[in-house]
Amino acid sequence: MRLSRRSLLATTTATLAAAAAPPAAFAAAAQGPAEGHTESGAQAPVAGGRGLRTGFEQLAADGYAPLDGERVGVVTNPTGITRDVRHIVDVMHADDRVDLTAVFGPEHGFRGTAQAGGAEGRHDDPATGLPVYDTYLKSGRPLADIFTASGVDTVVFDIQDAGARFYTYIWTLYDCMEAAQLAGKRFVVLDRPNPVTGRAALGPVLHPEFATFVGRQPIAQAHGMTVAELARLFNAEFLTEPVRLETVRMSGWRRSDFYDASGLPWVPPSPNMPTPETALVYAGTCLFEGTNLSEGRGTTRPFELLGAEGIDGRWAAEANGLGLAGVRLREAYFAPTFSKFQGKTVGGVQLHVHDREAFDPVRTGVGLLVSAKRTWSGFAWRPDHWIDRLTGSERVRTMIDAGADTDEVVAGWREELGAFRRTRREYLLYR
Repeated sequence: MRLSRRSLLATTTATLAAAAAPPAAFAAAAQGPAEGHTESGAQAPVAGGRGLRTGFEQLAADGYAPLDGERVGVVTNPTGITRDVRHIVDVMHADDRVDLTAVFGPEHGFRGTAQAGGAEGRHDDPATGLPVYDTYLKSGRPLADIFTASGVDTVVFDIQDAGARFYTYIWTLYDCMEAAQLAGKRFVVLDRPNPVTGRAALGPVLHPEFATFVGRQPIAQAHGMTVAELARLFNAEFLTEPVRLETVRMSGWRRSDFYDASGLPWVPPSPNMPTPETALVYAGTCLFEGTNLSEGRGTTRPFELLGAEGIDGRWAAEANGLGLAGVRLREAYFAPTFSKFQGKTVGGVQLHVHDREAFDPVRTGVGLLVSAKRTWSGFAWRPDHWIDRLTGSERVRTMIDAGADTDEVVAGWREELGAFRRTRREYLLYR
């Protein structure tokens, strides 16, 4: 892990368990505000989600003081809501204390009308009349030029993440931070819970030569951080020049909290992330996007249902025999309404997580890949080796092809994961 400009951040070292410990053993100590970095919102001593306030709720309770006198643009999507399910753009637009002048939409769009790999394009929002600019697949100077053209002074980010490296909103965050720096804009991140907890980072770390929009920088496959924590890490470790960053942290959130502890309504951050349970498995089962099996798109249980034509009950039996912690695999049959195997009945498995504290999504994803290859003769990787982009290197693919078992594959990333965990701990904001 490359370490850069540590002098920007004066942090108190938190203690984590050793890298080889199971996920349930991890809890990080809280960090104080960093030097050269402004932080808003004190953490209240509230258990779990009782009394939890999101970054936006903290901002509003403070009378939007960090935005006073600024022309503001917001990077957001349908997840940018209040507890009573009003969108923050609608709330701020109606509040004279905020000079909201622009909205920036990511993949799927500001109002969420586009499917995977799509965006809404440049338009005026019918509800508010605000100009909406499209950020999807834009970065660097072209994105900086959009921020400049919008006339904003401060760019605010508020999007619900799913906790996985290849969920693209965190790279929208990274790209927008970089572009805001190039455009001379201030950048404010409003924090929200990591829905699958912030207990530990899991899985392989991206190798730089495999960087794409599903992984710009070397972080773990399940990063175990909130978006505000990621912004702090991005600013100090990866941006060539740091942006003027402010994070508005939550109150009442603990690293061990799953999303249901927050008391917040769940809005699908993308069309195939319908529930928090989807997010729970996504960091592992999204790896099936890199294979010729269906990852469950086109069903009501995407990423929980996996399968293909010609698979029968032998896969579920083999996978259950691996002793994967916290999950049971049920033989399942389904017919996707779109995407792979559209309109065809396929066989496979459904994941049933019965102990989410013990469940390791990345290890489970690898175990399912290993067992699928062993039991189904039709198994194949996508010809473009997309699996390498998802896992961050060619190692997982080549080890499975060579006959490695689940333990051997997982052991292959132990050293790099340990290095990332040591770096990660310096940017954590919550206990």
